[in-house]
Amino acid sequence: MSLEFITFPPKMGQVPKGLIVALHGWGANADDLASLSPFFNLPDYQFIFPNAPFPFPNSSFGRAWYDLRMENMYQGLAESRQILIDWLQTLESSTGVPLTRTILSGFSQGGAMTLDVGLTLPLSGLICMSGYLHPGVGINVERQNTKSLPPILITHGRQDTVVPLQAAIRARETLESLQLAVEYHEFDMGHEIRPEMLDILRNFVVNLS
Repeated sequence: MSLEFITFPPKMGQVPKGLIVALHGWGANADDLASLSPFFNLPDYQFIFPNAPFPFPNSSFGRAWYDLRMENMYQGLAESRQILIDWLQTLESSTGVPLTRTILSGFSQGGAMTLDVGLTLPLSGLICMSGYLHPGVGINVERQNTKSLPPILITHGRQDTVVPLQAAIRARETLESLQLAVEYHEFDMGHEIRPEMLDILRNFVVNLS
């Protein structure tokens, strides 16, 4: 199974310096983050915004990486994880950009998927916005050579009532305990993306190159 996606290649038809893949949150869709692409101010990069594989309950347009309702918590995660890994590994054939120049990012549930899948692939960097760690991610990372894993940017709002700030702190502490390179920023905001976050994101991407 592949993923439907929206993509914006660099202007003027040049070969992209790298790929930035952005994963939306629970109940949103690819359009949600694609509308932000002009504000990233990274004209040399190709942006790709996939739709999650599962329909969101009682919605005609929302998508989900897995179920977050209490009675079905994490249902679909294993399937979604494999679909995303397989899809990411096909991007080089269509874009010419290898995984080593691909940055995986995500917001909320998409941020959790970024930390989950991104720590299994030779990516350039990981960006988790208002996200969290899935249970057991740290245990899986311990089995790998952590020196080969990408640097990570975590951003979160102090007033986030959807994914509490403690989830970001816990993710940072867990990843740092595994000797991973983590850049961490808190903002006075809720569960959202603001321009000051995008400035931090842009600087993170530029410093990777």
